[in-house]
Amino acid sequence: MQLFYQPHISEASTEVIFDKEESRHISKVLRKQQGDKLLVTNGTGLIFETTLEETQPKKCTAKIRSTQQQAPLPYRLHLAVAPTKLNDRYEWFLEKATEIGISEITPIICDHSERKQIKLERYEKILLSAMKQSLKAYLPVLHPAVSFKDFVGSNDTSENLRCIAHCEEGSKASLKSELKKGVSVVLLIGPEGDFSTSEIELAKERGYIPVSLGDSRLRTETAAIVACHSVAFVNED
Repeated sequence: MQLFYQPHISEASTEVIFDKEESRHISKVLRKQQGDKLLVTNGTGLIFETTLEETQPKKCTAKIRSTQQQAPLPYRLHLAVAPTKLNDRYEWFLEKATEIGISEITPIICDHSERKQIKLERYEKILLSAMKQSLKAYLPVLHPAVSFKDFVGSNDTSENLRCIAHCEEGSKASLKSELKKGVSVVLLIGPEGDFSTSEIELAKERGYIPVSLGDSRLRTETAAIVACHSVAFVNED
C-alpha cells in the first residue's frame, strides 16, 4: 500500500483533506475510488489508516479510521555532508540515507567545496519521496546549508558522539570502533577534495574525533551512506 504525506494532521484529526497535487495523483494517476483505503503520515511518527470519501482532481478527502505510532529510530544520526560537484550524487545520498534511517542532514560548505549553492526545495522533495517509498513515518530534518566553520562552531552539543571522517594521514579511529548502540551521532563528511588541514584541526578543537570509514578512498556520497549504514547496523536488535 502506498503512503501519503499530510503534515498538518494530528491525533485529534478526523479527516484528511489532500492538496491539489496529491488529489490529482490519487484520482487521476492511481484512479482511486470512494471507499478505497489509504495510509497517510504526518512525518512525525503517526500513520493514519483512512478511507476515501471524495475523489476529485482538485480535492480528495478521506475519513481517518485508525491511528498508529511508528517506533522512532533507536538513535539520532545527524550527517553534515558537503555538497557534491554533481548534484545528482547528493540527491542519491539523500534518498538512500532516508531509506536506511537518518534524523538530520546539513549541507556544509567547506574550503575545497566546488558546489556552494544547493536546491533546498528539491532536496526536501527527494526526502519526502524516499520517506513515502520506504513506508517510514518520520521525515528527516533538512537544514539550510552553512559553512563548515559555523557548523562546528555552534553550541549544539546534544549529540553524544561527534566525528569527522577525512583522508589525511595521522591517527584515526575506525568509525565502527567508536559507535555504540543507542548513542546519538553527528558526523562530518567532506567534499571531493576532502577537508582542509585547518578544518580538521578546528573540528578536533571542537571535540570531533577523527575517524576512518575503511581502507578504500570513498566518494563523498558513498562515505555518507557507509556511515549511515554503519550506525543503523550497530543499532540493530
